[in-house]
Amino acid sequence: MSRKPLFDFLDRPREMPARIPLELRREGDWRELYGRFGEAEAQHQAGRCLDCGIAYCAHGCPLHNRIPQWLELAREGRIVEAAALCHETNPLPEICGRVCPQDRLCEGSCTLHDGGFGAVSIGAMEKYIVDTALAQGWRPDLSQAPATGKRVAIVGAGPAGLSCADRLARAGVQATVFDRYEQIGGLLHFGIPTFKLERSVLQMRREVLEGMGVEFRLGVEIGRDIAIDALLMDFDAVFLGLGTYRYTDGGLPGQDLQGVLPALPFLVHNGRIVHGSDGAQSRPIAGWEDEVQLPELRGQRVVVLGGGDTGMDCVRSAVRLGAAQVTCVYRRDEANMPGSAREVANAREEGVAFLFNRQPLALLGEDAVCGVRVVETRLGAADARGRQSVENVPGSESELPADVVIIAFGFQPDPPQWLHAHGIELHANGRIRVGAPTSGPRPSAQDDQKASLPFQTTHPRIFAGGDGVRGADLVVTAAYEGREAAASILRTFG
Repeated sequence: MSRKPLFDFLDRPREMPARIPLELRREGDWRELYGRFGEAEAQHQAGRCLDCGIAYCAHGCPLHNRIPQWLELAREGRIVEAAALCHETNPLPEICGRVCPQDRLCEGSCTLHDGGFGAVSIGAMEKYIVDTALAQGWRPDLSQAPATGKRVAIVGAGPAGLSCADRLARAGVQATVFDRYEQIGGLLHFGIPTFKLERSVLQMRREVLEGMGVEFRLGVEIGRDIAIDALLMDFDAVFLGLGTYRYTDGGLPGQDLQGVLPALPFLVHNGRIVHGSDGAQSRPIAGWEDEVQLPELRGQRVVVLGGGDTGMDCVRSAVRLGAAQVTCVYRRDEANMPGSAREVANAREEGVAFLFNRQPLALLGEDAVCGVRVVETRLGAADARGRQSVENVPGSESELPADVVIIAFGFQPDPPQWLHAHGIELHANGRIRVGAPTSGPRPSAQDDQKASLPFQTTHPRIFAGGDGVRGADLVVTAAYEGREAAASILRTFG
């Protein structure tokens, strides 16, 4: 075992893998922006970890990944062992390594970051470790997980459902995943552009899960093709990973103008054009007709309303589609943006303009949109959660020209009707009520205490997690909830 120099971080700065050149991105290159570390680069970056004793990075991750430990294994070249350790806490490590906002989570909690030396590139290392191990043929070892004879139906092949399936398979439970689309991933597949997550990554994850015994029944919609009663009859338990697909309606005048559309249909139909239509697009997205058309963006002025990660996906997609001018409008300041700081920096580098402290009031135009009326804002008193309210500044209205406007105010649950028929209670906003987790991120301050187990609904054999419980959130929190819901399901089996 090689010994790490004590102050290695002073000689080796934070580095990220090489990126697609800027000129290619502006010309429409849709490959993943960041490449992959080589072996020497990965070992150098892993060697920067201080192994603090108190692993702040692990505490900053909702999954509490054992980051210092797998970084040390990677530094020593023990990639297979590192990958196995990654999977002990994270069912989707190569995905989280690509799409998590590490700057707000593990890397933002890194001691080197706080000390001004630049955090260890944890996300890029996670990607390197798992991609390398899978390419070498490593797969999870289930030799110590004899079949239990138990069967669980999982509704939804998004990150919560996939994580739940992984944990159940590791415990010898037969997991069958149902999804109305023809590919796994949910919004990972058709809501995230490939410059962040290439489709081959999801295909590999599917192969890994199928190798673990997970069965996928895709293109099947519960409540239409199969009744929930049939699942309750045929399976010992059911997990609901329903996600959030209905966009948040800002109620702006002019939303029906030509050239205005919500973020998800924009991202979905852009994916069709760029990558070709596939089975995952064969059914309409919830709440939107399949014939929604993507406006021509080349040479156009595009305005995106909203400052989250979905907004960043939209502005960066618009750049690659040849828009002449792309502007992101956000009602708070940059420090309060919900999106990843890294994504904001990438967008700004690609030519996106940011207009902060602006509240959209109306979309302008006769038949087609020609602009957005906005008003300047200032931050007011903090609410109960500590988040400052937004106040409009009187007399500060202005108009922003636009040929295309994309509304990216976030997503909301769209619960199916059959939930109520089976005694599954919902919050007023449509989120599923579940038992509170014993640790980790809480879905709500109003977790339902009628359920005796974490992530158990008010139906004793039905569990739920992910965005359908929490509201639109991160992939890593969905993975956490799927993992923990599986643990609760296993408790019911004794």
